[in-house]
Amino acid sequence: MKVFCDWSGGKESCLSCYKAMLLALFTLVFFFVSFTCAFSFPSSPHLPRRIVSLIPTVTEELYLLGAGDKIVGVTVYCQRPPEAQTKEKVGTVIDVNIEKIIELRPNLVIASPLTDHKQIRKLRNLDIEVKIFPEARDFDGLCKNFVTLSRLLGREQKAEEIVQKARIELGAIKNAIAGFAKSRVFVQIGANPLFTAKRDSFINDLIECAGGINMGRDAKTGIYSREEVIKRNPEIILIVTMGIVGEKEKEVWLRYKTVTAAKNRSIFTVDSYSVCSPTPLSFVETVKEFVRIFHAQQ
Repeated sequence: MKVFCDWSGGKESCLSCYKAMLLALFTLVFFFVSFTCAFSFPSSPHLPRRIVSLIPTVTEELYLLGAGDKIVGVTVYCQRPPEAQTKEKVGTVIDVNIEKIIELRPNLVIASPLTDHKQIRKLRNLDIEVKIFPEARDFDGLCKNFVTLSRLLGREQKAEEIVQKARIELGAIKNAIAGFAKSRVFVQIGANPLFTAKRDSFINDLIECAGGINMGRDAKTGIYSREEVIKRNPEIILIVTMGIVGEKEKEVWLRYKTVTAAKNRSIFTVDSYSVCSPTPLSFVETVKEFVRIFHAQQ
């Protein structure tokens, strides 16, 4: 059997042989590429097409990943982006309407550790896939959860790009304020009782990334007395709420003229959504806002 043409059949014969070899080569390459694509990447039929999100952060992150069109249901607390407000409401983070979720025919439900576990079992018994996302406590945990979410959608590369952008911006902020003085910050989350942010919270990480000292960092329960706040004399007070309630609390603190924050009128209300349900990108934006508050004179 001849493998190579020896030109004994003439020029036309050899050209035919050459064309046949090219055709065989192209056919081989085609099948190789087809085989590689089929086994190296997730097949679209296996990716979720109808998603119910029971976590406000996850809802916003799905839009960041370009998967907002796949969302069929959310909680009443899912307010960002504005498009999320038009989605069907299936309850709260903790308590959901099982019948409503079934009607929406999701092939993926993303739940919180706070979601009623009995309801989660009911959904799984109906062959509805439920993924429980752990609650992140800091920026690193937030980025890890975001990448995990992207893998479910086959959009890991986009998530990595977003995380890298957020990390670069956050690193630049930290470098810019490295030599600045650190202010004592008290964060008020609730009024009755007075509640603050402990070490294991997004808010603590936000404050420290922005160059502040969280007065509630070492609190055992998070419950604080107003007398203790006055005694420790914060230089800045952040009230985590917006609207009438926040303004009323601000007026209360301004009465305590011996407190440095009140004397300098360094009492601010901040959006609860931004500090309690951040994405990697909104986390960085909130750090920027805190930097402007903490270091206004620097």
